[in-house]
Amino acid sequence: MSFPSPIDHGSVRARLSAQRADTRARIEALERDFEAIVEANALVAVDDEHDPDGSSTAFERAHVASLLTQARDHLLGLDQALERLEHGDYGRCEVCGRAIPVERLEVRPAARTCVDCAGARPR
Repeated sequence: MSFPSPIDHGSVRARLSAQRADTRARIEALERDFEAIVEANALVAVDDEHDPDGSSTAFERAHVASLLTQARDHLLGLDQALERLEHGDYGRCEVCGRAIPVERLEVRPAARTCVDCAGARPR
């Protein structure tokens, strides 16, 4: 599959790999944070409903869990982008088949759709 604008595969692979390494490190840090929150709560009998710190602890745990989910989703997107690069499909919109603008790929290297398709709402 050819692209209307040339894509420097080596540069894209390096950028995706660097983001993957950064995201993996973020996941590891978030996992440590989450485990620390859980361990700290295990040492104290926390009643979220009656303990003034319970609700903030629950919020903190939920917040870190949400960040962890987002980071894992981002890692999956980067892995899929690397697969598309290897198969020659990187930079092509999965909805309409047009080339994804290079500017979009620079901002969102794991983008699967062009701006028009990303903004389209199902009817």
